[in-house]
Amino acid sequence: MPYQDISYASANRVATVTLNRPEKLNAFRNKTLIEAAESITRAVKDRSVGVIVLTGAGKKAFCVGGDIGEMKGLNRKTGRLFVKNLERFAKTILTCPKPLIAKVNGWCIGGGNEIQLFCDLTIASDRSVFGQTGPKVGSAPLWGGTQILPSLVGLKKAKEIMFLCGSYSASEAAEIGMINRVVPEAELDRTVESLCRDLLKKSPQSLRLLKKALHREIIPRLVLDLKLLEGIYGSAELKEGMSAFLEKREPRFPQ
Repeated sequence: MPYQDISYASANRVATVTLNRPEKLNAFRNKTLIEAAESITRAVKDRSVGVIVLTGAGKKAFCVGGDIGEMKGLNRKTGRLFVKNLERFAKTILTCPKPLIAKVNGWCIGGGNEIQLFCDLTIASDRSVFGQTGPKVGSAPLWGGTQILPSLVGLKKAKEIMFLCGSYSASEAAEIGMINRVVPEAELDRTVESLCRDLLKKSPQSLRLLKKALHREIIPRLVLDLKLLEGIYGSAELKEGMSAFLEKREPRFPQ
């Protein structure tokens, strides 16, 4: 199966899905979301696969969120399509019956951070950076941030992360519970491989049931929050925020 925006590999019962747009810091567009969802479904259907790893190409970023070049031009109609692809990708991860690990090296911000929140476990290199950016560009982290982040870090800390759009080192992210582990970059691959071997020793049935139970309340919230997100596309504030980002200036939002 040919892919343009992702790459797929499988070996030793582990499937690796790589967001493969390093020239864009692995920012996702519609095609990326479609291909990533399809590749995870492919791994689910493959009986030889027991664990899935999601990562980003290159050493600069796991993912920096949506491709602003594409998102800037979205209107209410095309925005609904984009949100449908967001929903499909998120549901594919959340309903995936196999353990899914995010392997993060570099920037993991905006929608990229929300992707790692969807994953079961996140292992990051010590050079990784996490955070949300939505309000900086007229958007909001309604695609995982609002449903999952408060349960990990607490409501007050989640509001700080989402409202203020600060950056958090990997060690800070691990300390507050946003990710699981941080390791030196040179040890990242080895650590994830070891974790995969450990998970492969566990009962697939038990892991599947745990995931189903733990994610039961997330998906209904996700669907409701994405309905709110639909209203953003085509709005003046989103256009201004994304234009300012591309033009490298401060946005002029209405007060």
